[in-house]
Amino acid sequence: MKDRESWRPKGRRILAMVKKESRQMIRDPATIAVGVVLPVILILLFGFGLSLDVKNVPLAVVLQDSSATAQNLLSAFALSRYFRPQVVHSSQAAERLMIEGRVDGMLTIPSDFARRFGAGNARVQLVVHGSDANRARIIESYVEGAVGAWSARQAVQEGTAAGGGPVEIRSRLWFNSANDSRYFLVPGLIVLVMTLIGAFLTAMVVAREWERGTFEALFVTPVRSGEILLGKTIPYFALGVLGLLLCVAAGKFLFHVPIVGSLAVLIGGSMLYVMVALGVGLLISSYFKNQLVASQLTMLATFMPALMLSGFLFDLRSMPAPIRAITYLLPARYYVALLQTTFLAGDIWPVILPNAAALAVMVALLGYASRAVTRKRLG
Repeated sequence: MKDRESWRPKGRRILAMVKKESRQMIRDPATIAVGVVLPVILILLFGFGLSLDVKNVPLAVVLQDSSATAQNLLSAFALSRYFRPQVVHSSQAAERLMIEGRVDGMLTIPSDFARRFGAGNARVQLVVHGSDANRARIIESYVEGAVGAWSARQAVQEGTAAGGGPVEIRSRLWFNSANDSRYFLVPGLIVLVMTLIGAFLTAMVVAREWERGTFEALFVTPVRSGEILLGKTIPYFALGVLGLLLCVAAGKFLFHVPIVGSLAVLIGGSMLYVMVALGVGLLISSYFKNQLVASQLTMLATFMPALMLSGFLFDLRSMPAPIRAITYLLPARYYVALLQTTFLAGDIWPVILPNAAALAVMVALLGYASRAVTRKRLG
C-alpha cells in the first residue's frame, strides 16, 4: 500500500514533465524540423537519388563509315539505356565535346569498318574521360559489352562467314592516363574539407556568441550589423584559405595529383567556395542562435549534400531528373566540377566560368540573407 502511494506522485511528476517537454517541442519549429521533417526529406532524397549504376552515359560517336553495318552498330548504342550517343563526323568535334565535359567518351568507327568486319578483323577506338577512374572502367566495360553483343547478333543473323569475327576495341583514358582513383578523389576531398572548415567555423562561433549574449551587446555600439558580420567573417575566411593551400599542397606533393590548369584559377574559384561555406554557416547561426541546432543543420545542409549529391561519389547523370534539379541548388556541385576540371583537364573556360559565376551569385545571396536575418532578429 505504501509503495503504491509513493508511485502516484512520481507518476504525476513524470507525466507533467512529458506534457511540458511535448509542449516545448511543439512550440519549437527547429526541433520539429530536425527530428521529423529533415530525416524524411533525406531518406527520400538519398533513397531515390543515390545510385552506383552508370546510366545515360553521354558518348560522342565519330561515324566515319556510312555503311549499313556501321549504322547498325550505332543503333545498338542509341537503343541502350546506358548510353546517350551524339553523332559527330570529325575527331576534332568529339575532342571539343570531351574537353568541355559534355561527353564522357568518344567512340570512333573508322571508314573501313564494314569491310574489315566482313573480313573478321574490325576494330573501333574508344577514348574515355578518366577523371573518375572507377566510372571510366565501368564505361569501358559497358562499351565492350555493347559491341560484343552486337557482334554476336550479327554473326547469328548473317552467318559466321558473312558476319565476320569479333570487333576489337582499342581504348585509352584522357586526363588520367594512370587510371589512378586518387586523381578523382583528392579534388573531391578538398571540397569536403573546405565545406567543414567554412560552414562549421562560422556556425559554431557565431551561435556561441548568441548564447552568451555578447552578440547583442555589440548592437548597443555604433557598429552596424553588416560591419559586425563582415568583421566576424574575415578571420575565418583567412583561416579557410590557409586550409585550402595546405590541401592543395598535399594533393600536389603528397598524393602527386597533377594541376594541369592555372593555380590562380584554382585558388580564385576555391576562395569563392570558402565564402559560400562561410555564408551558409553564418546564415544558419544568425537565424537559430543555438550551437546544437546550428551544428546539426550545418551538417545536414553542407557536408551531407557535398558528400552525396555533388558529383563527388555518385554520377549526377545517373540520378532521376527531379533529384538532378535539386543538385543545382548545392554549391558543392559547382565547386566539384571546377576543381576536377582545373586539376585534371586545365583552364577549360566553358566549364570554369559558369561554375564560378554560380558560386559568385551564391556569395551575394548568402551575404544579403545573413544581414537581413540579423537585422530582423535584433531590430
